[in-house]
Formats: sequence, structure tokens, C-alpha cells
Amino acid sequence: MRIPTATYRIQFHAGFKFEAAKQIVTYLSELGITDLYASPIFKARKGSTHGYDVVDSNVLNPELGTPEEFAALRSELQAKNMGWVQDIVPNHMAYDSENLLLMDVLENGQDSDYFDYFDINWEHHYENLKGRVLAPLMGSFYGEALENGEIQLSYDESGLSVNYYSSKLPVRIESYAKFITHNLGHLARELGGKHNPDFVKFLGILYLLKNVPSETKGKERYDQIAFVKGLVWELYTNNPAVKDFIDKNIEFFNGEKGNPESFNSLDSLLSEQFYRLSFWKVGAEEINYRRFFTVNELISVKVEEIKVFHKNHALIFQMVEEGKFTGLRIDHIDGLYDPTEYLTRLREKTGDTYISVEKILEQKENLPEYWPIQGTSGYDYLIYVNGIFCQRENEEKFSEIYSRFTRLNTPYEQLFYEKKRLIVERNLAGDVDNLAQLLKTVSGQSRHGNDFTRFGLQKALSEVLALFPVYRTYINQEGLRESDRFYIKEVMEKAKQQVPPLVKELNFIEKLLLLEEEENLTTEQKELRRHFVMKLQQMTGPLMAKGIEDTLFYVYNRLISLNEVGGNPGEFGISLADFHEFNKNQQETWPHKMNATATHDTKRGEDVRARINVLSEIPEEWEKQVKAWSEINKSKKKKLKNRMVPDVNDEYFFYQTLVGTYPFEDIKDTDFNERMKNFVIKAVREAKVHTAWLRPDSDYEDAYMAFVDAVLEDEQFIKEMLPFQKMVAQYGIFNSLSQTLLKATASGVPDVYQGTEFWDLSHVDPDNRRPVDFDLRISVLRDIKEKAQKDIPNLIGELLSTREDARIKLFLVNRILETRKANQQLFQEGDYIPLEVTGKFKDNVVAFARKYGDKVAIALTPRFLTSVVQPGEDPLGEAVWNDTKIELPPGMPSVWKDAIAAQTIQANGKVLIGEALKHFPVALLINSSC
Repeated sequence: MRIPTATYRIQFHAGFKFEAAKQIVTYLSELGITDLYASPIFKARKGSTHGYDVVDSNVLNPELGTPEEFAALRSELQAKNMGWVQDIVPNHMAYDSENLLLMDVLENGQDSDYFDYFDINWEHHYENLKGRVLAPLMGSFYGEALENGEIQLSYDESGLSVNYYSSKLPVRIESYAKFITHNLGHLARELGGKHNPDFVKFLGILYLLKNVPSETKGKERYDQIAFVKGLVWELYTNNPAVKDFIDKNIEFFNGEKGNPESFNSLDSLLSEQFYRLSFWKVGAEEINYRRFFTVNELISVKVEEIKVFHKNHALIFQMVEEGKFTGLRIDHIDGLYDPTEYLTRLREKTGDTYISVEKILEQKENLPEYWPIQGTSGYDYLIYVNGIFCQRENEEKFSEIYSRFTRLNTPYEQLFYEKKRLIVERNLAGDVDNLAQLLKTVSGQSRHGNDFTRFGLQKALSEVLALFPVYRTYINQEGLRESDRFYIKEVMEKAKQQVPPLVKELNFIEKLLLLEEEENLTTEQKELRRHFVMKLQQMTGPLMAKGIEDTLFYVYNRLISLNEVGGNPGEFGISLADFHEFNKNQQETWPHKMNATATHDTKRGEDVRARINVLSEIPEEWEKQVKAWSEINKSKKKKLKNRMVPDVNDEYFFYQTLVGTYPFEDIKDTDFNERMKNFVIKAVREAKVHTAWLRPDSDYEDAYMAFVDAVLEDEQFIKEMLPFQKMVAQYGIFNSLSQTLLKATASGVPDVYQGTEFWDLSHVDPDNRRPVDFDLRISVLRDIKEKAQKDIPNLIGELLSTREDARIKLFLVNRILETRKANQQLFQEGDYIPLEVTGKFKDNVVAFARKYGDKVAIALTPRFLTSVVQPGEDPLGEAVWNDTKIELPPGMPSVWKDAIAAQTIQANGKVLIGEALKHFPVALLINSSC
């Protein structure tokens, strides 16, 4: 198996194609990267900026380049001995006209070859959804869209289609008869009736249309449909009378705006289709297909079906077999019906290919050890490394500051429950309704559940879902494991306390989840019960994501650097002991997992978090600044009825964001203001307090954006804010350098998100997918390497004096990754050994060793530097660090070389921090035998 030494995440799109990636391969190799880590490269919806809206998983995305250009990129990587880790999307595809498999289903219903390809409930309990799939693609209510002429019937060589702006949906072949028979007498008169061969063909078409559904199946049916469509098109193109007839019928069916009755025929035709067009908001409360979270435009795939699994992965398996993909990253593993079975099948097909999964783990939650993979894609590491830069001792002070400023006192645990309940009742109401209906069917098969009403079951189920503490459990046909039992028992106990009147319903659900099946059940009944359990498990992940990461994390703003994917901002940071314990466990169980500090899904850039964490060290100064800023900006707020905009919680969020993202350079003549406005509007919509995606409040949003504009254009405020912001940013630089070293030397594979070898001051997606200036990075790396060969001390002095330009971070990334390359086994297989630090600043240093045989490396980084050096001072030398030192375990080497500053250090059982950090703010010591 090829284990990456370091990966580099590339976001491919029409603005950054295979050819563009080819141009930076040499740069990535020289930086120290061993494996390209690619966003989805399969055919996606036209104009996709991320690639997760796949329309054909077996074709390379033509917007990224030709197969030849892909091959050229792959050849360039091979020439540099670099691998390719490919992000794949097994859970969903785009609900889009370009998705030909889905369009086939919408055209042919149960006669489609792909009828079971998508996760659709064709037997939904709502009559208008039975045998149909909801198509919530419209921007207004169906009736309004219809009578406004926004839904249009059209005709071309592919046949009849229903069009709503860019959406184009097929018309089932049976409905052609309704279209063709309209005003057919007129065509008969025009052509001379049965004496005209073309009219006879038309009659033949009608005969075929009436017999296609009942008399033909499979390939024969498809051939018959193709024949009918071809015949109609031939008549349309060759006979002017037929063309005029069809065009006039199209005009008739499309009605006349202002005349509601004129749309009756189109309405009737639409009612016959295998889909039901609707307002997009309907999907929140009535849905009969599984989506990606709450995104209507992404329809889930039933990859648990073996034929779907093979078809969906055909090109992927080919690429793996041919050595073009050397690793896979599985998107949204928790969305699958049976992740364990999926990963087992994937491993069987891909052999010893490197596999990581996007899995969000709560703190202290373990990745299922029975999964045949190398580990997660790194969110868990991000939470731990970020957490140790939050000063836990100041939690109470920060809680008081937050409460005083915002007047909010609701405990985090209560908000956790409330926001998940909000999503259950609004954004995922339709999904919960479907699950409750399934539960009602299950309960009706039991004498102990026969009297449960769907209303009662749904209330009980909602409590269970809202209280679930992790993304999901992994019960499958093989049963449940002790970890699953633990979470289920915990949830059910809390639910019974929460809603005592529903204890009987909850007891019934508990037995189902614990697989305590009643005697005398048939095989079908047992299968239905297991199916309910597995569908519930598919539900808990999206609920956690939408309720916590996409709602609560924009509401609970005590310290927003902690509001990150997989995080728990209710916990004020992470202890150093827990950080070391986490890394030790990873080395023992998942030594080749990925370590990330920024991804395409993180809520803010890695250096934004590094800055905001500094605030945790200086609560009194932070509160003083916030009060002053709020006073200056009071007049910029707008009163709307009984509220001021922005409210104090959103204002507090804004100030933290400003400190974290304000660039080192002047913001004049930049897009900073627009980026900030886009971010805060996204944030308040996600918060769902004053506005929301489902119910936007334009008054609140406009007033908030006006506030942002006014603040950023106020020279007095900027003058007041900048000294504090710049001070925080300077300390943030040292935090960033520390987390960069830790990520690259701890247990696991370091992943660099595109462009983050420079300062990463991005907001959430899509801001973090802005273009990267690779030409500048290539030039800087070349210059740094040339200077490093001549005089490293002089280079380091230059980089420290110009640290704001980010060259210092790229220098560090390069030095560490080159060291990893030269000592691959040490960092991949070496033991993780926490090191004891003593002296005046013992709590301000993070240190650990990696040991493999005779090779040893020590990673040494500072933290909480506001209590070590004054603003403007560098944390370097013995005068700063005093008697602080690392106590080395017995048997450790006595001579070390710093791989970053290239200095030699003598150690007699201890390493003086002041000596190790004499020239550079972090150190990576390698014993001289390496």
C-alpha cells in the first residue's frame, strides 16, 4: 500500500483544470508534497464549482479538461513519484437534467432500468406522491409558476420535455398520446386523412403509444420508445403540416398568461408524470427521496444495492486498477445505508489502496475499529490541535463576557437540543414524517405496538433524534456492537426523562434499536424492523450536521474559533494531556489517518482560528475592546420594529470575525467588504434566528449589510480597532506556525488545503475556494530554497522581519515536509512519546517525540504567548524562556539538529527551550544519526 507522506488538496473546477494542476506539480513536489488529493473530478452539473453534484460518475468532467489532459497530469505526477488520492461521492448525485440516469427514471418510472438506483419511496403515504418522485426545483408555488407561464412544454429531437428555466424534465411516453390527439382532426384535414401516408404513420404512432406500456419491457420497451420518438421527429422535420401541428399544440399546452383555464391541459399532462413539480420549500415538509442533508438538488443513491455499487464505481475501480488513483477519500460515509458493508466491498475491489473517510467524530468517540480503512480525513485532528491553543483557565471569564454583552445565558447543552429540534420540526420535517410512517408500519405488526398512533410515534421519534449525541451508530445485518448499545441506552434514558407520557412508545423504539425482537416474528417482519433501524441511522447524521454545525455553530458565539466541524464549543478548549492521549491512540490504531487544519468544509480558515484563539488568553482586554467598538458603532445600527440590527449576538460574532479575517494589508480597493457581507448573511441565515434560507428576512439582512459597510468605511472605528487587531494577528502568526509543525509531525498524514502554505484568512465555503496565486508561491519557494542553501540564519531573520507576507509559513511547511520525506518511517511508524516540560513556562510549550528504532525526532512549539512576550517581541532565546526545558526520557540522544533552523543542539537529558527556540519560533529536532 502506498501511504502518502503529505497530501495537498486541490479544488478542481472550470477555472482550475487538469492543465493548471499540471503546471504546479513540480512546485508541490519541491514543497514536500507526495500525493495530490483531488476534489471530485467526475462529470458534474454544468458550472459546478466543487464537483460534489455529480451527474455521471463514469465520465471525467469535461469542464476540467480532456482525457488526454488528465493523462498528461497523471504522467507528470508519476514522473515526480507522486500519488493521487481521489475524493469520491458514493452517497448522492445531482437532481439535474444532466443526470441521465435520473432522467430515465423520471421518464420511465418502474419500467426504467435504473428504477432502484436512487433512494426514492415510490409507495409514499401521500396519494400525490405514490408512484411519483417529488421534484422541488421551483422558486414559487406550483400553481403560480404554472399560470405565470414559467413551466413550459417544449419539443426537440429528444422528445417532449417539461421546462422550468434551466431545468428540463422528460415526459413519459404514455403522455405523448394526450399531446398528439389534441386537435388531431385538424391535422387529418390538413393531410387528407387516412389517404396520406404521414397521417397513417401518426395513427401508427398512437397505436404504439397505447401498447408500449403493457406489451413491452426492458430493452424491447426502450427500442420501441426510441422508434416512436424517431418517427415523430422524422415527421416533424420532413412535413411542414406536422411541424405546424406540433408547434401549435406546444403553444396550446403552454397556455396564455392571464387566462388560468388555458393551463388545464398542461396541468393534466403534468399530473400523469412520474414526478411532481413543486416549490423548493415543499421539500422541507414533504419529501419522498433521500437528499444530501437538506439539499433538494442532491438526490441520494442506493449504493447498498450491489448493481448500483458496481455501476457507480466502474470508472473508479478502473482508475485504481490502472494505478491512476493510489488512494480514495470517501465523502459523507455516514450517509450510507450500511457504511461497514460498503467499505468491505470497496476494500475487496480496490485491494491495498489507501482509503480515508470523511467521518465526524465527537470528542472521545472512536472510529469503528473494524472498518477496513486507514482512518478519517482529519477533522478529529483539527479539533484537538485547535483546542490546545484555547486557554481553558479563562472559560468562566469568557462565559461572563459573552453573557454580559449578549444577555444570553442558555447553556450549550440546552441549545444543542433546541437547535436539533428546530431542524426536526422544520428543515427535516418531511424526512422525519417518512421515518415515523415506517415506524407506524412496524408497530402495527406487534400486539404491543398496535395501538400506537403515528402522531405519538413521531413525537417520540423526534425526541430520540434530537437527543442523539453522535452522528450515528452502525447497526447492520450482523447486529449491534457495544458502542452502539452505549449510545442508544444513553439517548433513550434522556428521552424518557424528557417526555414521560411517551415512555411506552420510547420503550418500543428502544427494543427495536437494540434488536430485542419479539418471538414469532416472520422473516419479513424482522427485515422490516432492521430496515427501520438502518433508515433511522441514516437520519441522525444529517440532523447533527444541520442542527449543530449549520445552526448552533452560528448561534453560540462565545469563542467562534471552537465552532468547527466535529467540535464542541461547549467545551472551552482541550487539555494538553488529552491532545497527547489522542495522538498516542491514533498511532496505535490509525497511524495513517489524515491530519487536517483546513478543508473545503471548515467554517473558517486555519489562521483565522489561530488568531481568534489568542482572545482566549486576554479576556479583560477583549471585553474592553468590544465595549468600545460597540459604543462607536451604536449609531450604525438600524431599528426595525422592536429590534436593533444586528442584534448583540450577531454583532459579537462580527467583531470576532473581523479580528480573525482582517488582512495584513489595507482593505481599500479589495473585495474584503463584499466577502465579509456575504459571510455574515450566510451566518445569520444558518443561525435561523432572524432570517433563514427557508424564510429570508430581507429587512434584517439589508440592515446588517448596511451596518457592515458603515463599520468598515468608518475611519475612526478602523483607527480604534487596528492596534488591537494587529496585536492579535501577530500572536496569531506564532499560533499558526505552531499548529503547522504539530500537524506535520503528529501521528498521521498531514494534509495541506490549497493555498494554505500562505496565511489562510478565508471564510466558510465558497470563500475558501477563491483562486490561489500559485505563480507567487512558486517564486517564493524558489527564492527561499536558494537563500536557505547559502545562509539559513540570515534567511530566518529576513522572514521574521517580514512575517506578514506569509513567506515564513511557506518556509516552515517546506522544511518540515522535506524532513518527513527524508525520515518517512520515523513519522509513519514511529512511537508517539509525550515529553515533560518543566520551568517557568512549562504550560506554554507543547513537546513530543517520534521514535522508530534509533531514529528520534522532537517537535517543540510554544503557545499562549501573550503571557510570555510583549506585543512586538519574538518568543526567542533564553532571556525569554528562562529555565523552561524539556526533560528527556532515559536513553535519548544527546546531540540534535534542528531541521528548521539548521542549528546543532547539545542535550544532557534535557533540552533548553530558549536554546531550541533561539532563532525560530518552533523547532523540529532530529538526532544526529538520522
